[in-house]
Amino acid sequence: MLDQRVREGDLYEKLDRGRVRCFACGHCCPIPEGQPGVCKVRYNRGGTLYVPWGYVGGVQCDPIEKKPFFHAFPGALAYSFGMLGCDLHCAYCQNWVTSQALRDPSAVSAPLEADPEILVQDALRQGAKVLVSTYNEPLITSEWAIAIFRTAKAAGLKTAFVSNGNGTPQVMEYIRPWVDLYKVDLKSFNDRHYHELGGRIGPILDTIKRLHAMEVWLEIVTLLIPGFNDSEHELKRLTEFVASVSPEIPWHVTAFHKDYKMDGPPDTTSEDLMRAAEIGKAAGLHHVYAGNLPGRVGNLENTYCHTCGALLVQRSGYLVREYKVTADGTCPSCHTPVPGRWPSGFEGQIAHHPFLPRQRSALVTILS
Repeated sequence: MLDQRVREGDLYEKLDRGRVRCFACGHCCPIPEGQPGVCKVRYNRGGTLYVPWGYVGGVQCDPIEKKPFFHAFPGALAYSFGMLGCDLHCAYCQNWVTSQALRDPSAVSAPLEADPEILVQDALRQGAKVLVSTYNEPLITSEWAIAIFRTAKAAGLKTAFVSNGNGTPQVMEYIRPWVDLYKVDLKSFNDRHYHELGGRIGPILDTIKRLHAMEVWLEIVTLLIPGFNDSEHELKRLTEFVASVSPEIPWHVTAFHKDYKMDGPPDTTSEDLMRAAEIGKAAGLHHVYAGNLPGRVGNLENTYCHTCGALLVQRSGYLVREYKVTADGTCPSCHTPVPGRWPSGFEGQIAHHPFLPRQRSALVTILS
């Protein structure tokens, strides 16, 4: 069904014997004729790389804090769309119904026919400020996402990727003009763990450094999984790496809960999150947050001025309770610039919890 909704990709080169090499993700798959890459959605037909086009795996409106972005347009509504497929196969994936749809027969998500204009108009009708490619891995559908983002930016919307960060120099340059915000899931600081998830740590670390150098606004999230990535040694190395790129990059440590195929470790506690946050602060990070357990992590949901300690944004879950950043993006007490993408004034909050579009969408389900 989806093989009929494709076009030739931009991110590849032709090799000998009819093979192609894809540059959409860090696997850089050399794909033989008639075969897909690791992601299962980019494939070689007749020596040409074909990529997804003209559909989405689902859409939803979320507070931007859910992505999570804490230093970009607080209170804004993010219109999120996802595709199908992923270049990793995390056993704990919370979006596995879409990300593993072409790898796991239990994962079933009926795609919706779409075009950039329809998606952008849907986003504008809901009052969204940001259009986000998320739910699966956006890098593997970069051509389609950028087609949507071109229309979105022409309509005055901001754009974002929520990604595992398994990129290449080629795909980073390709998306660079069109992506305003980028969230990377830094899942571990152990290459062996990344191999268990189907990848390597090297491309992720390179992507983080490259995004910062490109001046795309970057926030990093680590899902803290007991017994997997929560040792003091690993968290120290992880946060020291982020701080070495820039201490101003916000780091979110979030709570694991049993999902998909990972039902062994206990759920992450608030004490686990606060311990990890202290490690991040000791590593030199200026803005450390604990998520997914609202009201149970002390002041780790709020944004403070790193220089004078003044409260800048007070949150409870996805709800912005207080906003004090000045119109020029500084602390009102000491006038230190606050890193991020701040509006000229707080524009209120449409929703502080995820919700489906209130108006009838123009998207229709693709039937086999």
